[in-house]
Amino acid sequence: ELYPLGFPEGIRSMTPQRAARRAMALTLGFDVTMAAIAMIMASVLVGSSDAVTGPYSFVSGITATCFFVLAVFAGFVIRGVQKQVWRHMGWPDAVMTVQAIGLSGLIYLPVMLLLNGRLVAPWATFLVATLLWTILLFAGRMFALSRSTHMPLQIFSPVSRSGQPVLLVGDAENCVTVLRRLQNAPQGGKVRVLGVIEMRGADPGRAIRGVPIMGSLEDLGNVIDVLRVRYGRTPWLAVTGVARSREGMLQILEIASSHGAEIMALGGDEAAQILEPVHPADLLARPERQLDIAPVRNIVTSANVLVTGGGGTIGAELTRQVAALSPSCLTILDASEFNLYSIDMALGATAPDVQVVSRLGDVRDVSRLADVFQRAQPDLVIHAAALKHVPLMEHNVCEAILTNVGGAVNAARAAVGVGARRFVFISTDKAVDPDNVMGATKRLAEIAVSRIAADSRMSASMVRFGNVLGSSGSVVPLFEKQIAAGGPVTLTDPGVTRYFMTVEEASSLVLQAAALQALEGAADLFVLDMGEPIPILQLAETMIRLKGLVPGEDIEIVTTGLRDGEKMHEVLTYGHEQVSPTSVDGVSRVASPNGHGELFEKQLAALLESAGRRDRSEALRLLGVLVPEYGANRAGRDRRHSA
Repeated sequence: ELYPLGFPEGIRSMTPQRAARRAMALTLGFDVTMAAIAMIMASVLVGSSDAVTGPYSFVSGITATCFFVLAVFAGFVIRGVQKQVWRHMGWPDAVMTVQAIGLSGLIYLPVMLLLNGRLVAPWATFLVATLLWTILLFAGRMFALSRSTHMPLQIFSPVSRSGQPVLLVGDAENCVTVLRRLQNAPQGGKVRVLGVIEMRGADPGRAIRGVPIMGSLEDLGNVIDVLRVRYGRTPWLAVTGVARSREGMLQILEIASSHGAEIMALGGDEAAQILEPVHPADLLARPERQLDIAPVRNIVTSANVLVTGGGGTIGAELTRQVAALSPSCLTILDASEFNLYSIDMALGATAPDVQVVSRLGDVRDVSRLADVFQRAQPDLVIHAAALKHVPLMEHNVCEAILTNVGGAVNAARAAVGVGARRFVFISTDKAVDPDNVMGATKRLAEIAVSRIAADSRMSASMVRFGNVLGSSGSVVPLFEKQIAAGGPVTLTDPGVTRYFMTVEEASSLVLQAAALQALEGAADLFVLDMGEPIPILQLAETMIRLKGLVPGEDIEIVTTGLRDGEKMHEVLTYGHEQVSPTSVDGVSRVASPNGHGELFEKQLAALLESAGRRDRSEALRLLGVLVPEYGANRAGRDRRHSA
């Protein structure tokens, strides 16, 4: 976009290079024309005052004008004044113009001295012409500024020429707020907002806080190319408002990647005065939930809270949100020394007033759990410890059973043993109609924890949800590494879909679900609203575009086939489960009868005993008995393989 009031119709069909060259030619043409007019006026004024008339005066004026115009052309091209975009002019541009005027004068002086005998009062004519020319140049620029930005004095304001060019993409309402922050923020000298792309294209040709609206989303690609030519580098695209919706982001990403533009994010928060790269989490773009934090505060504030697996992705975020609510004591248990150290250091910096106790230990170790729980005396226990990498667990069946089932049972029994009032179990969508060991162990843990709670005074909440963006073992970190390495990005199948949620949203809803369970000895299953499932192919393509690259051209996408235990699509509930809304937006209660009788405890003990012996075949058989859906799926898979 080079024109103060938007693209003229004839310019829209031009290539960016032609449009940019045309604009620079017009700029240089104006400056040279003003030089000619100034010299002619000076010749007339000086010649009349010296009483010189007739052909000599006319020839003298034309001669001086021709050589002056040539000197101006050379000086302005050398200094690059024609590359200026008038509506973005500031003090550095004004200085450049004055420098070009001086350079043009230096080029003209030798010529003037050689022609001294043929010119009327050469020095007087030159000085008057320079003065008139300078006035005309700045008058033209200030007039353009007044039309496009209504701020003609902007030319005398300190605008950094080294600032990163930025195009703001969004709706007019959010752009007003964002521009106010950027123009007033300390980083204002680091970026230059060149214009606004209005998503709806409602007000082309108008300006927002002095920044012109350059067109709609349809014009974005052309605008990027033109600005790249004029400024010598590709502008950032700063997205805000409706541009951050999932549909809007996908459209912008496709255009940006094909034109090599980097996308930055701007939120509506007054404190967010910096541009940050867009992350995969921004692709979810769900409206922010209005959650009542009071119920969660009631069960956390001044309470003893214990989080198992508190150093993992979900566990760490849960501990951060719990610490923000001022518990009496927060105990974190994790089997990974590094994860435990990391979250301990993080909480020491963000919640220095909270008593945090970090305990190294494995949920399989009953005696260690008893010791940790006895010292912590928790009122609320959040069990996030688990092994969750699906293909890996297919080859480590007994370890999955011992951690995901045995660990959950051990933690629930330890919580009952110390009189904990609430127990929260983190489940997964893979527990529904499981086709893999990880999902089957999580489903069995749901059933086991609910039975333990039913036989005690402890209330239990099982919370089931899908993938968390960025968690260990998830596809997002894998894609990021593959893209950083130059590809290829590997997909199991182009048709695979998965549910995704940000770790912050998932953790806040988990705590809301914990607060919903108020009855002693009750156990409820909750599912989180994950939105629509996202095609993995679309996620991969979008992550490639986030880097300003083109899928299939800059980064290859390769299909490898489904891995052991993986399904094409996941669901959050069984067909026989009854789902009902709760008072919390994004959390639903699920009635899920388990159908297990008196033999359950014996079968569970036998399963854990066989897993402890590392008897893989027997452990798989018993897991299929305790989780019939998994047994049926496994039997069908075995029949297909044998056929």
